[in-house]
Amino acid sequence: MALADTFRAVVDSLPDDWTDLELDLRIFDEERYIDAAVYLVICNAQPYSKHDWHWRLLCAHRFGHAAAPSAISTSLTLLDDAGITGELAVREVRSGRVEVTQMWGRPESVRQEQRRLHAQ
Repeated sequence: MALADTFRAVVDSLPDDWTDLELDLRIFDEERYIDAAVYLVICNAQPYSKHDWHWRLLCAHRFGHAAAPSAISTSLTLLDDAGITGELAVREVRSGRVEVTQMWGRPESVRQEQRRLHAQ
């Protein structure tokens, strides 16, 4: 299965309230490491040094300090299109957290929008 398809299957299997997803990526042909790194810049993949896996991919569902699922999907699609094969491993999934937003001085419309977003 292609890397992008594997990622989509993982994301589709998660509950709707997931907030953070950590994945490890390993490519099979290490001679293509530099080529893969160029494509993975889009999702800010974190390289490992002296480890069995090559990169850690951090994904945020609706908020947070990580790449959006669309950015990771784009990077993995580019790897697939370039013929760079590999495997993904899910390391951690967190769910149920809520973004903390300072609401002092904000209009009521903003407060209602925040409530609507977090009610999903």
